[in-house]
Amino acid sequence: MKIKLGLIGEQLAVNYIGDNGYYILDRNYRTRLGELDIIAKKDNIIVFIEVKTRTSNTYGMPSEAVNYRKQKTIQRLSQQYILHRKLNNTCCHYRFDVIEVKIIGKKYKIDHIENAF
Repeated sequence: MKIKLGLIGEQLAVNYIGDNGYYILDRNYRTRLGELDIIAKKDNIIVFIEVKTRTSNTYGMPSEAVNYRKQKTIQRLSQQYILHRKLNNTCCHYRFDVIEVKIIGKKYKIDHIENAF
């Protein structure tokens, strides 16, 4: 159930950022260190997006799950991605965002936190 919920949240996030002028470069980029959920580009900025999906706030806000350790992992993964895709000479601006997806019944709410860390 948790994996399915995460996949639904990621797809909702992809639809949301696509509707807001972002171009998706990659999804679910994996290395031995972990995974980047979404890599997108907008206005010459590469945006690394972590998606957190919840059905309640019982365990806190979704973005609170992106703690210091997770942030450092995402930053290391993004450096690998930049080198692997040879983006270090093509773009000079990068950003780390978090998208919270809250699903309650058949409704959902998306909060996009730009420059989250």
